[in-house]
Amino acid sequence: MKSNLLSPEIYRVVDANLNRLKEGIRVVEDIMRYRDNNKELSQKLKSLRHNARINETKELLKNRDSINDVLKSSTKSEQMRTDIQSIITANFKRAQESARVLEEIFKLEDIKRSESFKTIRYELYNLEKEIVLSEQ
Repeated sequence: MKSNLLSPEIYRVVDANLNRLKEGIRVVEDIMRYRDNNKELSQKLKSLRHNARINETKELLKNRDSINDVLKSSTKSEQMRTDIQSIITANFKRAQESARVLEEIFKLEDIKRSESFKTIRYELYNLEKEIVLSEQ
């Protein structure tokens, strides 16, 4: 990363969204893997999750401040899930939103990384459609 992304605040944004992206993908991946025994979709999600990474892990950890996160408490909507479908949908949305944040942040310094997160976001849209429509 270049100069703009060396600020602790921007590393915090990247760290939080990278974690949120991977966590959201992992929830859906595990449902496809263990509930549905769907090797193809599980593998696609796993591959996507592994592609969602950056090399500056020490910088991310050095600047992480989850203790002082001003919005770490869950909202009521985050605490309520009515069924497995609502879990799948919520986690796809979480991952897509995080991919978008990373795409935008990396436009400041590294267009290749930005495009990588854009690719992940669009693949998540496709997988969401495939999985959600197959649930009905």
